[in-house]
Amino acid sequence: MPHLILMRHGQSMWNAAGLFTGWVDVPLSPTGIDEAREGGRAIAHLAIDEVHVSTLIRAQMTAMIALSEHHSGLTPVVQYPTEVEEGMSENETRMREWSQIRGEAGQEGLLPVHVAWQLNERMYGDLQGLNKQATRDQYGAEQVHVWRRSFDVPPPNGESLELTAKRTLPYLESTLLPALEAGKSVFVAAHGNSLRSIIMHLDGLDTEEVLALEVPTGVPIVYTMDNGSLVRSDA
Repeated sequence: MPHLILMRHGQSMWNAAGLFTGWVDVPLSPTGIDEAREGGRAIAHLAIDEVHVSTLIRAQMTAMIALSEHHSGLTPVVQYPTEVEEGMSENETRMREWSQIRGEAGQEGLLPVHVAWQLNERMYGDLQGLNKQATRDQYGAEQVHVWRRSFDVPPPNGESLELTAKRTLPYLESTLLPALEAGKSVFVAAHGNSLRSIIMHLDGLDTEEVLALEVPTGVPIVYTMDNGSLVRSDA
Protein backbone atom coordinates (compact mmCIF):
# COMPACT_ATOMS: atom_id res chain seq x y z
CA MET A 1 0.00 0.00 0.00
CA PRO A 2 1.30 3.49 -0.80
CA HIS A 3 2.55 5.78 1.96
CA LEU A 4 2.53 9.51 2.56
CA ILE A 5 5.62 10.42 4.58
CA LEU A 6 5.70 13.89 6.14
CA MET A 7 8.90 15.23 7.68
CA ARG A 8 9.61 18.63 9.13
CA HIS A 9 13.07 19.86 8.29
CA GLY A 10 15.84 19.31 10.81
CA GLN A 11 16.83 22.08 13.17
CA SER A 12 17.88 25.18 11.23
CA MET A 13 20.59 27.62 12.26
CA TRP A 14 17.88 30.12 13.23
CA ASN A 15 15.96 27.46 15.17
CA ALA A 16 19.15 26.96 17.15
CA ALA A 17 19.54 30.72 17.64
CA GLY A 18 15.93 31.16 18.77
CA LEU A 19 14.92 33.44 15.89
CA PHE A 20 11.64 33.57 13.97
CA THR A 21 12.42 32.28 10.48
CA GLY A 22 9.35 32.02 8.26
CA TRP A 23 10.40 32.46 4.64
CA VAL A 24 13.95 33.58 5.45
CA ASP A 25 16.13 31.00 3.69
CA VAL A 26 18.58 29.64 6.26
CA PRO A 27 20.26 26.21 6.23
CA LEU A 28 20.31 23.37 8.72
CA SER A 29 22.46 23.45 11.82
CA PRO A 30 24.83 20.54 12.55
CA THR A 31 22.12 19.15 14.83
CA GLY A 32 19.60 19.51 12.01
CA ILE A 33 21.86 17.57 9.65
CA ASP A 34 22.02 14.74 12.20
CA GLU A 35 18.23 14.85 12.63
CA ALA A 36 17.70 14.61 8.87
CA ARG A 37 20.03 11.65 8.66
CA GLU A 38 18.29 9.90 11.57
CA GLY A 39 14.88 10.60 10.05
CA GLY A 40 16.12 9.13 6.79
CA ARG A 41 17.20 5.95 8.54
CA ALA A 42 13.71 5.61 10.04
CA ILE A 43 12.09 5.55 6.57
CA ALA A 44 14.90 3.85 4.67
CA HIS A 45 12.84 0.67 4.29
CA LEU A 46 9.71 2.40 2.96
CA ALA A 47 9.08 2.72 -0.76
CA ILE A 48 9.35 6.28 -2.10
CA ASP A 49 8.28 7.04 -5.66
CA GLU A 50 8.38 10.84 -5.62
CA VAL A 51 9.49 13.65 -3.34
CA HIS A 52 7.98 17.08 -2.71
CA VAL A 53 9.87 19.88 -0.95
CA SER A 54 9.38 23.58 -0.31
CA THR A 55 11.49 26.23 -2.02
CA LEU A 56 13.47 26.77 1.20
CA ILE A 57 16.94 25.27 1.59
CA ARG A 58 16.35 23.75 5.03
CA ALA A 59 13.57 21.53 3.68
CA GLN A 60 15.58 20.61 0.58
CA MET A 61 18.67 19.76 2.66
CA THR A 62 16.53 17.58 4.92
CA ALA A 63 15.07 15.66 1.99
CA MET A 64 18.41 15.06 0.29
CA ILE A 65 20.20 14.03 3.49
CA ALA A 66 17.34 11.74 4.49
CA LEU A 67 17.28 10.16 1.03
CA SER A 68 21.03 9.48 1.21
CA GLU A 69 20.10 6.85 3.82
CA HIS A 70 17.40 5.20 1.69
CA HIS A 71 17.75 1.58 0.65
CA SER A 72 16.47 2.08 -2.89
CA GLY A 73 19.72 3.44 -4.27
CA LEU A 74 17.77 5.87 -6.47
CA THR A 75 19.25 9.29 -7.24
CA PRO A 76 17.01 12.20 -6.19
CA VAL A 77 16.88 14.78 -9.00
CA VAL A 78 15.05 18.12 -8.84
CA GLN A 79 12.51 18.39 -11.64
CA TYR A 80 12.27 21.71 -13.50
CA PRO A 81 9.52 22.52 -16.01
CA THR A 82 10.69 22.76 -19.59
CA GLU A 83 8.67 25.87 -20.48
CA VAL A 84 10.30 29.29 -20.19
CA GLU A 85 7.76 31.94 -19.25
CA GLU A 86 7.82 35.66 -19.87
CA GLY A 87 9.15 37.70 -16.96
CA MET A 88 11.34 34.94 -15.52
CA SER A 89 14.70 35.85 -14.04
CA GLU A 90 17.85 34.70 -15.80
CA ASN A 91 18.42 32.18 -13.01
CA GLU A 92 15.00 30.60 -13.55
CA THR A 93 15.36 30.65 -17.33
CA ARG A 94 18.77 28.97 -17.33
CA MET A 95 17.67 26.25 -14.89
CA ARG A 96 14.68 25.40 -17.05
CA GLU A 97 16.68 25.41 -20.26
CA TRP A 98 19.89 23.73 -19.13
CA SER A 99 18.85 21.29 -16.38
CA GLN A 100 16.98 18.84 -18.60
CA ILE A 101 18.30 15.29 -18.93
CA ARG A 102 18.99 14.45 -22.57
CA GLY A 103 20.43 10.94 -22.54
CA GLU A 104 18.36 7.82 -21.98
CA ALA A 105 20.89 6.38 -19.54
CA GLY A 106 20.42 9.42 -17.32
CA GLN A 107 16.71 8.66 -17.01
CA GLU A 108 17.36 5.41 -15.19
CA GLY A 109 17.41 5.11 -11.42
CA LEU A 110 15.96 8.57 -10.78
CA LEU A 111 13.77 9.69 -7.91
CA PRO A 112 11.88 12.84 -8.98
CA VAL A 113 11.97 15.77 -6.56
CA HIS A 114 9.32 18.48 -7.03
CA VAL A 115 9.77 21.95 -5.54
CA ALA A 116 6.60 23.78 -4.48
CA TRP A 117 6.27 27.18 -2.82
CA GLN A 118 2.90 26.04 -1.47
CA LEU A 119 4.79 23.85 1.03
CA ASN A 120 6.79 26.78 2.44
CA GLU A 121 6.60 27.74 6.09
CA ARG A 122 4.12 30.33 7.32
CA MET A 123 5.28 33.81 6.45
CA TYR A 124 5.95 35.36 9.86
CA GLY A 125 5.75 38.96 8.67
CA ASP A 126 7.21 41.52 11.05
CA LEU A 127 8.49 38.76 13.36
CA GLN A 128 10.95 37.30 10.83
CA GLY A 129 14.47 37.67 12.18
CA LEU A 130 13.34 38.66 15.70
CA ASN A 131 14.55 36.82 18.78
CA LYS A 132 11.70 34.70 20.16
CA GLN A 133 12.43 35.37 23.83
CA ALA A 134 12.85 39.10 23.27
CA THR A 135 9.51 39.10 21.44
CA ARG A 136 7.86 37.32 24.38
CA ASP A 137 9.36 39.89 26.74
CA GLN A 138 7.99 42.74 24.60
CA TYR A 139 4.51 41.45 23.76
CA GLY A 140 3.93 38.80 26.41
CA ALA A 141 4.23 35.04 26.18
CA GLU A 142 0.49 34.57 25.68
CA GLN A 143 0.33 36.90 22.67
CA VAL A 144 3.35 35.27 21.04
CA HIS A 145 1.83 31.82 21.62
CA VAL A 146 -1.36 32.97 19.88
CA TRP A 147 0.66 34.25 16.91
CA ARG A 148 2.60 30.99 16.69
CA ARG A 149 -0.06 28.37 17.35
CA SER A 150 -3.58 29.74 16.80
CA PHE A 151 -5.54 28.87 13.68
CA ASP A 152 -6.80 32.24 12.51
CA VAL A 153 -4.66 34.95 14.16
CA PRO A 154 -1.65 35.96 12.03
CA PRO A 155 1.47 37.69 13.31
CA PRO A 156 1.71 41.33 12.19
CA ASN A 157 1.82 41.39 8.35
CA GLY A 158 2.19 37.61 8.28
CA GLU A 159 0.16 34.45 7.68
CA SER A 160 -2.09 32.57 10.07
CA LEU A 161 -2.36 28.80 9.94
CA GLU A 162 -5.71 29.32 8.23
CA LEU A 163 -4.05 31.32 5.44
CA THR A 164 -1.25 28.77 5.17
CA ALA A 165 -3.83 26.01 4.71
CA LYS A 166 -5.31 27.90 1.76
CA ARG A 167 -2.17 27.06 -0.22
CA THR A 168 -1.11 23.72 1.31
CA LEU A 169 -4.47 21.95 1.08
CA PRO A 170 -5.08 22.70 -2.61
CA TYR A 171 -1.58 21.28 -3.27
CA LEU A 172 -2.47 18.21 -1.22
CA GLU A 173 -5.69 17.74 -3.20
CA SER A 174 -4.33 18.52 -6.67
CA THR A 175 -0.89 16.92 -6.52
CA LEU A 176 -0.17 14.68 -3.52
CA LEU A 177 -3.44 12.75 -3.24
CA PRO A 178 -3.66 11.91 -6.97
CA ALA A 179 -0.15 10.44 -6.78
CA LEU A 180 -1.13 8.34 -3.77
CA GLU A 181 -4.36 7.23 -5.44
CA ALA A 182 -2.26 6.13 -8.42
CA GLY A 183 -0.33 3.82 -6.11
CA LYS A 184 2.75 6.00 -5.58
CA SER A 185 4.41 6.52 -2.22
CA VAL A 186 5.19 10.18 -1.56
CA PHE A 187 7.78 11.83 0.71
CA VAL A 188 7.18 15.46 1.71
CA ALA A 189 9.89 17.50 3.45
CA ALA A 190 8.48 20.82 4.60
CA HIS A 191 7.92 22.98 7.69
CA GLY A 192 6.23 23.01 11.06
CA ASN A 193 3.21 25.07 10.05
CA SER A 194 2.76 23.91 6.47
CA LEU A 195 2.73 20.36 7.84
CA ARG A 196 0.48 21.31 10.78
CA SER A 197 -2.12 22.51 8.28
CA ILE A 198 -1.93 19.23 6.35
CA ILE A 199 -1.99 17.06 9.50
CA MET A 200 -4.92 19.08 10.87
CA HIS A 201 -6.85 18.21 7.71
CA LEU A 202 -5.83 14.55 7.56
CA ASP A 203 -6.45 13.90 11.27
CA GLY A 204 -9.69 15.89 11.39
CA LEU A 205 -8.50 18.26 14.13
CA ASP A 206 -10.60 21.27 14.99
CA THR A 207 -9.31 24.81 15.55
CA GLU A 208 -8.85 24.18 19.28
CA GLU A 209 -7.17 20.78 18.97
CA VAL A 210 -4.60 22.13 16.52
CA LEU A 211 -3.30 24.50 19.21
CA ALA A 212 -1.59 21.57 20.91
CA LEU A 213 -0.21 20.05 17.70
CA GLU A 214 3.58 20.12 17.59
CA VAL A 215 5.60 18.72 14.69
CA PRO A 216 9.12 17.77 15.83
CA THR A 217 12.12 18.42 13.62
CA GLY A 218 13.47 15.52 11.59
CA VAL A 219 10.86 12.97 12.72
CA PRO A 220 8.87 11.22 9.95
CA ILE A 221 5.09 11.00 10.25
CA VAL A 222 3.70 8.21 8.08
CA TYR A 223 0.23 7.69 6.65
CA THR A 224 -0.81 4.59 4.71
CA MET A 225 -3.39 4.69 1.93
CA ASP A 226 -5.98 2.08 2.90
CA ASN A 227 -9.21 1.70 0.89
CA GLY A 228 -8.97 5.26 -0.36
CA SER A 229 -8.26 6.82 3.05
CA LEU A 230 -5.00 7.91 4.64
CA VAL A 231 -4.48 6.19 8.00
CA ARG A 232 -1.70 7.23 10.33
CA SER A 233 0.88 4.52 10.97
CA ASP A 234 4.40 4.18 12.36
CA ALA A 235 7.56 4.38 10.28
